[in-house]
Amino acid sequence: MSALMRPTLRLRLTVLNGILLIGAGAIMLVLAWMLIDDVLHPADTLLPGTEVAISDGSRLSVEEWQARMVDRARTELMAKGLLALIAIGVAGTAGAYVVAGRALRPLHQVTSMAQRLGEETLDQRIRYSGANDEVAELAATFDAMLDRLNESFEAQKRFVANASHELRTPLAVMRTEIDVTLSDDEADIQEYRRMAMVVRDASERANGLVDALLILARSEAQTGRRLARKVPFDLTDGVHAALSAQKNEVARLKLDVATELRPAVVVGDPGLLERLAGNLIENAVRYNHLHGRLWVRTEVPAAGVVRLVVGNTGFEVDQADVPGLFEPFRRGGRERTGARGSGLGLSIVRAVCEAHGGTVGAIAQPGGGLEVTVTLPGAV
Repeated sequence: MSALMRPTLRLRLTVLNGILLIGAGAIMLVLAWMLIDDVLHPADTLLPGTEVAISDGSRLSVEEWQARMVDRARTELMAKGLLALIAIGVAGTAGAYVVAGRALRPLHQVTSMAQRLGEETLDQRIRYSGANDEVAELAATFDAMLDRLNESFEAQKRFVANASHELRTPLAVMRTEIDVTLSDDEADIQEYRRMAMVVRDASERANGLVDALLILARSEAQTGRRLARKVPFDLTDGVHAALSAQKNEVARLKLDVATELRPAVVVGDPGLLERLAGNLIENAVRYNHLHGRLWVRTEVPAAGVVRLVVGNTGFEVDQADVPGLFEPFRRGGRERTGARGSGLGLSIVRAVCEAHGGTVGAIAQPGGGLEVTVTLPGAV
């Protein structure tokens, strides 16, 4: 089918307008044809039996003369009306085609831009400046969608770049250690043991990063969708498990741990919720200092709402840097690699919260440290 004969929106609007215009004209023409007999009654003003002299010399009764007048008027009305209807139909259809084309021009811009879109052209926008109508709303929505897509692509590129860098570091360490040790002809068993320890530590770091990436991807995949698992889970169980896992590090740093735990049951994926609590407490320990403090509390501030609060002392964090802490590979408000942890802890917390319909926020503490508050829908 050729492009001109495609059932495009412009063609359909034009045909519809033409049908409506010609149909309305035809109805008016038929009504006028039917009303002529009711309007033309010249015989009513004459006496019965009156005859009318015609220009050709013949004489007709008034009734016959009236019938001829009505027939002639109907014939002329139909002939001239059909010509006028055809002219109006052609002009109206052509006008509708032009007007529809002008009205749909922004849609063609949207289509053309969508066809040109690529990773390198996401900065282009329609920027429609016409009337504030439905088409303007569509163009503005499309531009807003492109803004979100551009931000998503940029975030994805940063994520991939940071992830590849993070993975490259332990792999480079392992390869360097192996190459150096193998090239040493005098290396003894002790040297090989040292190399094995370094390789094991680097592999554990790489394995931890991969696990964190998988959890983050799993959490983000369920954001806005129905969770794969939905069972009751008490956040206090996750807190106890996380504190138990960190007890050696807590003892090493001689942290003062204060807990105020009340039942806080939510419905969701137990694995993700346990990881949420674990990441918060692990971060609170990891970014703390010697003889620092760590506090954890769970509460139910209102019906159908539960809250988990984890705070710690530590190095100072600017409140302006706090939102960035929930982005992947951000540590302490600074984008660094090769530092403590993978920088995915709080980004996983945010993704898990969003997957469960909750929110998370943080407040920088005076003198150093951070207090993170997670709010989730409670079990009904």
